[in-house]
Amino acid sequence: MKARVTVTLKSGILDPQGKAIEGALRSLGVSGVASVRQGKVFDIEIEGADRGATEAALKTAAEKLLANTVIENFRIEVTK
Repeated sequence: MKARVTVTLKSGILDPQGKAIEGALRSLGVSGVASVRQGKVFDIEIEGADRGATEAALKTAAEKLLANTVIENFRIEVTK
């Protein structure tokens, strides 16, 4: 199965890298940028055919390794 785990900062958490990207976009002349928040994307191939078990395994992986759940949210999308 293929899956994508997207990790983003929770709202209200300062995102200095997002602010730096925002400033860089403005300096490049990209107009209309109100704000930028950055995150991480993990594309994962995992063995097994049971969608529920796959989602459970990825949730455990995200909680233990991929995301800092104190300051980050994560979303799991199993595509096949």
